[in-house]
Amino acid sequence: MDVMETIKQQISENPVILYMKGSPNAPQCGFSQRTSQAVMSCGKRFAYVDVLANPEIREGLKQYANWPTYPQLWVGGELVGGCDIVTEMYENGELKTLIESAVPADSSD
Repeated sequence: MDVMETIKQQISENPVILYMKGSPNAPQCGFSQRTSQAVMSCGKRFAYVDVLANPEIREGLKQYANWPTYPQLWVGGELVGGCDIVTEMYENGELKTLIESAVPADSSD
């Protein structure tokens, strides 16, 4: 499977997926830290991919999404955005609503 197919599969199989530097519990940059904290505070399970440990995905996703930076939050197969967008959505309550609509009720932590 080529990297574009892998990315497509990851996005389609995970209602919420965060492509970030590091992991939610050990982020490797401030933007990834703020974004993962916002997503975690919504209280639903989500997948993540460490783009530092997966350089082929790191490069391929830039082309797939036509979005050059990380982190990238995808919900319901759609790119939501990066740190600034996710943080703003969290602060105004939109992020929790979006994630709750994408994740089944029985899949909370």
